[in-house]
Amino acid sequence: MAFARKRPRKRTALLVAAVLVLTLGAGLAVFQPWKLFTDTTVQEAAPTPVPGAGADAPPRIPRPLSIGRFISHEHTTSGSVVLLELPDGGRVLRLEELDTSDGPDLHVWLTDAPVLEGRDGWGVFDDGAHLDLGKLEGNKGDQNYAVPAGTDLSKYTSVAIWCDRFNVSFGAAALERA
Repeated sequence: MAFARKRPRKRTALLVAAVLVLTLGAGLAVFQPWKLFTDTTVQEAAPTPVPGAGADAPPRIPRPLSIGRFISHEHTTSGSVVLLELPDGGRVLRLEELDTSDGPDLHVWLTDAPVLEGRDGWGVFDDGAHLDLGKLEGNKGDQNYAVPAGTDLSKYTSVAIWCDRFNVSFGAAALERA
């Protein structure tokens, strides 16, 4: 009889242990806590001037259209952003001296949302129009993101470092005409 009682307890203990291991594994996969301790630095060169059309023509330089400074939201974020028009008509969003936390599934978004201080600003960027320019290349440094041709820039008033996994802004910058 004593033997019969021990067997169900052992099975129950093994089942509980298996559930705990699976839960821990799922939690690690979703939250990726190690990213709190990792950094990826990107030092991408700014778009450069191109030679003028003639021998005496001055070089054509990228022209700033909008500028902004990051404020912190869910994570401490600093740096600046400049939206550039290239001599060939293309446009690039450039992040300069970016410093934020690493995180799961971070993206760079152009948005129409206002940049609000504090918790009020954490989740507003997916409420209206937004354009995903791609995954954040690194949480530190200087980096460039191509803006698709034909994008109506008058629709977008801000830039957000957006965590798609948890639908929250790590930091954002209001864009002002340069």
